[in-house]
Amino acid sequence: MTRLFHVPLSPFCRKVRLCLAEKKIEVELVEEHYWEQDPDFLRRNPAGKVPVLKFDGLMMAESTAICEYIDETRPDPPLIPREPKARYEMRRLVGWFDDKFHNEVTSRLLYERVNKKVTGEGYPDSRNVKAGARAIKYHLDYMAWLLDHRRWLAGDTMTLADFAAAAHLSSLDYISDVDWDRSATVKDWYAKIKSRPAFRSILADQIPGFRPPPHYADLDF
Repeated sequence: MTRLFHVPLSPFCRKVRLCLAEKKIEVELVEEHYWEQDPDFLRRNPAGKVPVLKFDGLMMAESTAICEYIDETRPDPPLIPREPKARYEMRRLVGWFDDKFHNEVTSRLLYERVNKKVTGEGYPDSRNVKAGARAIKYHLDYMAWLLDHRRWLAGDTMTLADFAAAAHLSSLDYISDVDWDRSATVKDWYAKIKSRPAFRSILADQIPGFRPPPHYADLDF
């Protein structure tokens, strides 16, 4: 049985969930309180991070490595381009969202507003929240520029780069931290990817103590 140890609003876990769902791989979701440093979990991943995927007889960590393994062993439908230049662009943008976007936006909005409360680390730092709110505007503008020149973020076909971006934005959208009116192009892209069957389980997530906005699960938002 494929089993994913995850946290519902983690964009890295959501990226893996989207990849599994797109490939129509059934998975058992196990919510993992990684911050508790449970010995059993640390045996699965000594780094103490989610996601961790039990798959093909392996215990796998690191979201991008997991997604690339899934795509290489279950190539249909493809999420990683076969042509080297296109594959480079996809990997560059996955890195952009999982590194730069995560550090400048996700960690300053989602982690301050949600993770601190869930893990008992205290109250949000208003300076971080304000910095994240400023930074997301730049990232949405960059996405708009990319999408003005191509159908999907990395090119003419949907790739893992789109799932990486959608994973972060969907987590932030749960707490109403995305201004979808800033760019009609980005909003249309998100509506297109959000309407895919792979997104259904993510839109059904419910986080105790946090209620998503009415448009969160609306496919015609």
